Amino acid sequence: MSPTTTPGAAAGRTPSAAASTPASPAPATTAGAPVPAKDAPGSSISYATATGGRTVALTFDDGPGKATGQVLALLAQYHAKATFCEIGPQATANPALVKQILAGGHRLCDHTVHHPQPMHTLSHDKQVYEIDAAKDMITAAGGPGTQVSWFRAPGGDFSADNRQIAVQDGLRPLGWTVDTRDWSKPGVPAIIANVKKELHPGGIILMHDGGGDRSQTVAALQQLLPWLVQQGYTFDFPAA
Repeated sequence: MSPTTTPGAAAGRTPSAAASTPASPAPATTAGAPVPAKDAPGSSISYATATGGRTVALTFDDGPGKATGQVLALLAQYHAKATFCEIGPQATANPALVKQILAGGHRLCDHTVHHPQPMHTLSHDKQVYEIDAAKDMITAAGGPGTQVSWFRAPGGDFSADNRQIAVQDGLRPLGWTVDTRDWSKPGVPAIIANVKKELHPGGIILMHDGGGDRSQTVAALQQLLPWLVQQGYTFDFPAA
């Protein structure tokens, strides 16, 4: 999300619900009969880790930001890998952090230029810009050879249109299965409780390293990482 915009759930969307029932544009009509929108091949949303089993994928949205360095330091302590869903201008403003993410063996995800909500209401051309330009900004910040593998719509507001745009750009739509709701600053215990309640093997956890004060996220992550290890989880990337 953008530094001044609250993330997806703030728009009244429950990420897990958004994930299972992605928004679609109104169907076109031919001679008065509705024509269902067709999904592009390979445009299904990723809701599981790449290898499955007792693995978990950590994802961080809206950065890179002030908390990114702290998040990276904690991940390094536990040899944990994560996926960072970045806002284009944030990547442009913090190229050293993007490079640090890559140097740590983590991966990158496109999270648009302006974090528009609801994204599916934008024109096709504007959605193309949000996805394509953000990918270009992130790639430029990371330097030669930088790969961006996923696209996460703000608030999980996926549609047949923006998923097709993503796929045409070489990006797999990325959802989540665990919403920590850390963006709302509910308190460290609440963030941890959300993970323990919703996590299942092969799940994807949504957290934030940008978009505002993420001190609660950092504090929660400090407790969650050893707990995940104690529970027998290993760290993986989302299916691409």
